[in-house]
Amino acid sequence: MSKYYCPYCNSKYQFRSISNTGKLLCGLCGEEMIKKSFINIKQIISFTIVLTFVLPLIYTFVLSIINKNNFKKDIYQTYNTESIRSLNLSRIKF
Repeated sequence: MSKYYCPYCNSKYQFRSISNTGKLLCGLCGEEMIKKSFINIKQIISFTIVLTFVLPLIYTFVLSIINKNNFKKDIYQTYNTESIRSLNLSRIKF
């Protein structure tokens, strides 16, 4: 069932009454009730704004899970001690 509201009365105190022609009227002021749309333009705009900020975060999170094994671990690389010794010995002259 679609929702109807009176644009002039408080929503807490509204009640419906039906006229002789079959239209819904506000029980307080007698104005014709207006059908409330399910989605309005403000909701569409706010949804697109939220998506523009959230989708890149979700995208990076999913890619980080997929490429978890492909990350290079440059910080934790161990140096070969043999090559360092050979460099030091070559510099020393006897």
